[in-house]
Formats: sequence, C-alpha cells, structure tokens
Amino acid sequence: MPQGRQSPKSYLERWRLDRRADKLARRPHGREARQTYGSPTSHDFLWPQLLDALQLTEDDRLLDVGCGGGAFIRHVRETIGCEVAGVDHSREMVKLAQPYAALGDADALPFETGYFTAVSSIQAFMFFEDPVKVLREIRRVLDPEVGRGAIWTTAPEGRGTPASPEPIASLGHFHTDERLLEYSRIAGFAEPRIAVRDDWAQLFVVQ
Repeated sequence: MPQGRQSPKSYLERWRLDRRADKLARRPHGREARQTYGSPTSHDFLWPQLLDALQLTEDDRLLDVGCGGGAFIRHVRETIGCEVAGVDHSREMVKLAQPYAALGDADALPFETGYFTAVSSIQAFMFFEDPVKVLREIRRVLDPEVGRGAIWTTAPEGRGTPASPEPIASLGHFHTDERLLEYSRIAGFAEPRIAVRDDWAQLFVVQ
C-alpha cells in the first residue's frame, strides 16, 4: 500500500472515532454526551476564573453560548441570582438545560439586540467555523453600555493533549492569543484582552 494511504480498516476506525467525537463535542447527543455535558460539574474547574472576569451581580442578564446541559447557568442562577439564558445547537442539550436554554447557532443568536449585560462561553469557541461572525453576534446581543463577555477556549498548545485529545482535536480550531484579539477587534470590541493564559487554555474578555 502506498505510504500515507490508510487501509480500509484504519479508515473506518478513524471515521468511527470522528463520528463519536462529533457526537460528544461538536453536536452532543446520545447517552454518553448527556452524561458528559449534562453533569452538574461539567467544566466546573473553569468557572471561578470566568466568574472573576465577568463580576456578575443579581442585576445582570447572562447568556451562555454553547451552554451544553446548562450546568454553568444553573450554578449562576442558584448562587448569584441573576437572569440567565443559554443557547446550544444540540436539541438534547437544550432539553437538559431547560427552562433556561434555547435552540440556536452561535453565529445567529435568537435573542434581541442589546439585551444581555454579560456573555459567557466555555470550551465551545474552538468549534465555531467563523469566529468573527460569532463575536459580532455576541457584541450585537450585549448591552452597549455595560456589556462584557468572557470566553474559555483551547490554545494551540492544547491540541492533542488531555485538554483536547484526538479525534476531537481534528474537529476544532485553535487560535493564538494574537488571533483572538484580532478577531475581537474586527468584530467591534475596542478593548479585548487575554485574562488567563496557561499551557492549554485561554480565557479572553471582550467589552
């Protein structure tokens, strides 16, 4: 067999793994996805720094983009008491996140302009095909006076690590700090910044 060409068996195995990754990450559905993203502790190790960046109060209106099963927005509702909403393009995740979630795409958010005072997103940004379009939508739904957003994503160095293992990594988009700031400025945010940076992840803030 020519070098670099996959055997039918290895090709089918990669296809199976990619389909599993797609189910669990890009459009979660099925029992395993419900257990992963429906868990009340899903990504909870990322919540403290996200909350520190947003500085939410009970008067805020928070939208979580790519909300999964709604663990984060439920936590915010229960601990801070502000109004919360989520959006996800997986029907199963939206069902799990009820009564707070709506079905929709990150690049066409089903919410009115200027309504939210804060937007969050946790490990969903890497799956967005057009990051500038998504950021423009986030800016559109944010209050122009007090609105701010905080977004966790996986850094390029995190590809292939436990933070983003293969085959899920093959479905993602990994952006440098500079690119994240550039995308944010193109989308119309005047003062984007990298709030947290470690070996595998980035938390960037827009306002």
